[in-house]
Amino acid sequence: MNRFFEYTTNHPFLVAAAAILAVLGLMIEMRQRTHGSRAVGPVDAVRLANSGALFLDVRETKDFDAGHIIDARHVPAASLGDRAESLKRYKDKPIVVYCDGGLTSAGAARTLRAAGFGKVVTLRGGLQGWRQENLPVLSKGAERQQAGKPGKSGKPS
Repeated sequence: MNRFFEYTTNHPFLVAAAAILAVLGLMIEMRQRTHGSRAVGPVDAVRLANSGALFLDVRETKDFDAGHIIDARHVPAASLGDRAESLKRYKDKPIVVYCDGGLTSAGAARTLRAAGFGKVVTLRGGLQGWRQENLPVLSKGAERQQAGKPGKSGKPS
């Protein structure tokens, strides 16, 4: 203990910097806990999906049609508050909310938590992070082809 006091008196700037970093770390942790932003990476999201989690895409319709995670439900972030009731059967199941980069999904996750959904997480990095891990993305044209439905030209896409 005596050496600790000696160190602090001989190196006040190092001790002050360590104390400031510790306080900042605590503040960041507390802020994330109060905002309820729990994020999972793509690999953990796949594990959740395998255990029955719902993927919820909160991007705009044109972005969803351009490409989305397989079996994801689409509810734009702007209408999530009004349409949260349509997701009520998932209240006790894990929900992975994602957008393009991960920013919009944090607000959507807060909205769902406020509506009583307990197991809501966001996808870290959003769809961009998903693609960086080379995980599959489905586009509207590929959905038509899988279902055997003709595209706009009347032929299967």
